[in-house]
Amino acid sequence: MRRAIPLLFVLLWSTGFIGARLGLPHAPPLLFLVLRYAIVIAVMTGVALAMRAPWPQGLRAWAAIGIAGLLVHGLYLGGVFIAIGQGLPAGVTSLVVGLQPLLTAVVAAGWMDEKLDGRRWLGLVLGFAGVGLVVVQRFGAGFGGPDETGFGPRGLPAAVLALLAITAGTLFQKRWCPSFDWRTGLVVQFIPATIATAIAALLTEPLRIEWTGEFAFALGWLVFVLSLGAVSLLNHLIRSGSAVDAASLFYLVPPSTALIAWALFDERLSGLALAGLVLAGIGVWLTRRR
Repeated sequence: MRRAIPLLFVLLWSTGFIGARLGLPHAPPLLFLVLRYAIVIAVMTGVALAMRAPWPQGLRAWAAIGIAGLLVHGLYLGGVFIAIGQGLPAGVTSLVVGLQPLLTAVVAAGWMDEKLDGRRWLGLVLGFAGVGLVVVQRFGAGFGGPDETGFGPRGLPAAVLALLAITAGTLFQKRWCPSFDWRTGLVVQFIPATIATAIAALLTEPLRIEWTGEFAFALGWLVFVLSLGAVSLLNHLIRSGSAVDAASLFYLVPPSTALIAWALFDERLSGLALAGLVLAGIGVWLTRRR
């Protein structure tokens, strides 16, 4: 069961594509995220109180967990949604954020003294190459060809912000708060993310939501499958392994998302994308193999 946790995390995290595809036409991105975060806080506060879960002890613990949540949830997801909303194609956004495992490895080697041999560096490079093949196949229009949104370079800073946030958040959590109760920890993580995202939404977006069946399903999926299920698994992976090990799994997210899109939405999956999926899998295997 323990060995299945990384693959389960990748599968659940990849299904965020489903929620985004179904929900974003009915609500602006940041407002959508605020509602998602608020429900997570309400649900997990009830669960924590009912189960008498231990809360973090002391202001320093609260602050450390909250900062990690602001980076991993608030700034990362907010940056990705803003980048796409401003016209940066999803393929380019995925490729920018896909630099995370490599950036994490470089910083972890210098800051946290995590030792990386040649095999693990090769795995990181192969994983990134695999992601690149999938992204080029699936979102090829975003790299210069015609695209329904056009290439919006204004969104590039937001994508870079997302990359830096998820990298810094993973490393910060591994260094300063690797272990906490997942029930109360989720509440503490999402409080600053909700506040920051709500302020940004109030300043930049119309506060309108179309309450349709699709939106309700997407919201429920993102709350219970992503924010509760996948995030809990991510916290476990950060706690139980190295920062680079946890980050390398993100290489499998774009290929897995492409497979889900092929199965559910009949999106084209070429031989190039399949080769990228295999290459990314080999890269993650080399990075995580002991």
